[in-house]
Amino acid sequence: MSIPEIEVLTNYVARVFRIEDVTSGDLQKGFFARYRGQLRDEDSAALYDLLADSLVPYNIIPLFKIEDGRQVIYLAPKPPEPKKDNISTNIILFVLTVFSVMLVGAQPEGAMPNDFMGQFIMLAKSIFTGWPFALSLLGILLSHELGHYFMSRHHKTPATLPYFIPFPFSPLGTMGAAIIMRGVPKNKRILFDIGVAGPIAGLVVAIPVLFYGLSLSTLGTIDPNPNGFIEGNSLLYLFAKFATFGQLLPAPIEPQGILYWLQYFFTGRPVPFGGLDVFIHPVAFAGWAGILVTALNLIPLGTLDGGHVIYALFGDKAKKAFPYIVGLMAIFGIFWSGWWLWAVLLFWLGRVNAEPLDQITTLDPTRRMIAFAMIIVFFLVFMPVPFMTLAQ
Repeated sequence: MSIPEIEVLTNYVARVFRIEDVTSGDLQKGFFARYRGQLRDEDSAALYDLLADSLVPYNIIPLFKIEDGRQVIYLAPKPPEPKKDNISTNIILFVLTVFSVMLVGAQPEGAMPNDFMGQFIMLAKSIFTGWPFALSLLGILLSHELGHYFMSRHHKTPATLPYFIPFPFSPLGTMGAAIIMRGVPKNKRILFDIGVAGPIAGLVVAIPVLFYGLSLSTLGTIDPNPNGFIEGNSLLYLFAKFATFGQLLPAPIEPQGILYWLQYFFTGRPVPFGGLDVFIHPVAFAGWAGILVTALNLIPLGTLDGGHVIYALFGDKAKKAFPYIVGLMAIFGIFWSGWWLWAVLLFWLGRVNAEPLDQITTLDPTRRMIAFAMIIVFFLVFMPVPFMTLAQ
């Protein structure tokens, strides 16, 4: 870039920024110029928009950053527009996931065969009996992902439609769904809005589904069963069962004190054989699964929804939580081995945050309040032991 062009760009920057020093760059470094100084106004979001609009004719975008406690503006080449996605992939995966979830939710009549192929054929014949579970679970997952998608559209941040992942040989019939952001959020407020919209939209559907499903459920005795399991408790799920049945469940044979419940909540032990628990209806199981999915997404690390929330709230300070959270997952793995897999995934996903173009603009008071509320929601929906086997 020539000197006259640099001078023109510097004049644009000077309208919003008190420049203290300038460093020239090049494409190999990923930027044309770096300016250190101070913004001319506290409304950094408005100043970013003003500068970004003025640079549109040059195909240049500004990057607002904090480095060594100083405000810095980089001028970088504008990335190419994302290619249009082929939605046929989204449709095919969604249809496969519908059948996968219906297969898992099927309610066959009669005793199940002992061999795998016989079980599969029997489930396949009764697949359409699984529609209440499939409709409930996929409604929750779809609401969650469309929350992200429509908020991305609202903020003009390119994103794909949801990709559903079929997984027929699992308790839920799916590994969930995800959208992929094709663009970088403009600032932390937009990153926060996109991140938080999914869990909120999912819970708006999951909680009514859970309560309705519990109203269809019954109580029964917990007996040993090598192939059975008890769904784990979150504080929200405990409350929902108490509100529906008037007691804490699963209830042991003899009344127990707070220490028993703390131990059971965090370890899933001892299994209260002979006591009462919910014989959960498929719709209630879908609502419970929606709560679990929300909890997993709200883990406050990296590119997960919870990671977006705490990064938008605390900035780079949020990264200090990384070793503690991964360590906790490893400890929880003692009582449910699935957390060890999550510890590995978080070790990979949790190191990188989706950094916005403008890292100077912070959350406004309303968003900060919502962010702290979502941290509370995470503790309400988190399940230390999602599944407990009934093997004696």
